Amino acid sequence: MTVDQTENKTVIHIESVRKTYRKGDVDVTPLNHANLTVQTGEFLVLMGPSGSGKSTLLNLIAGIDKPNSGQVIVDNQNITQWPETRLTVWRRRAIGYIFQQFNLMPVLTAYENVELPLLLLPITRQKRRQLVGTALELVGLSDRADHYPRQLSGGQEQRVAIAQAIATDPKMILADEPTGALDSESAATVLDLLRQLNQRFGKTIVMVTHDHQAARFSTRILHLEKGRFVDTPEAPLKALSSVDAAEATP
Repeated sequence: MTVDQTENKTVIHIESVRKTYRKGDVDVTPLNHANLTVQTGEFLVLMGPSGSGKSTLLNLIAGIDKPNSGQVIVDNQNITQWPETRLTVWRRRAIGYIFQQFNLMPVLTAYENVELPLLLLPITRQKRRQLVGTALELVGLSDRADHYPRQLSGGQEQRVAIAQAIATDPKMILADEPTGALDSESAATVLDLLRQLNQRFGKTIVMVTHDHQAARFSTRILHLEKGRFVDTPEAPLKALSSVDAAEATP
């Protein structure tokens, strides 16, 4: 995995984004003229009540969804009007997405799950093997490569999901409640891993969480309410150790 030594620059720019969808007979607006700028190498945490637009924002950044109005600019590219085919190719290399429920294929081993996104890239089998091995080593699961998800703990499954997300060496990692289904010890391990990816390898991370203790692993915390960002005095603890984190995470 490469280390991003690029000087700080704007890597995500959300400008006057509005997103509305129909739910029954009601129009729901999770994002209402939201603005956001994220610098390269940040570990940004998004907090707020359910329905405040946090996950919607992640999906817009990843190009999984499109805004009704406004612009989404990622790595100096306006992805707002890109066709799905172009978005799919771009997303394979630029974005690593981590979900709360792991989203692993139960019939595949840890190795095969991590390999999945690489099968879509024009690289050799030897290169795939190298990338999978590196990703599993980084998450501390080289000895579990041949295990199926049912043979892993929840924390190990999430670490496989992280390995899958970073296997293509993306610039950005988007994490939607990555510790929501984990016990406190497993959550601390996963959060410490994300922080290492941010600090050692310069990965830009945007994470959604409801957990105030988990948020303290970040470099910046923002709150979303009613589709807009609001000021908050809350600040992360940048020097929080993995031991402290295990004790602090509920």
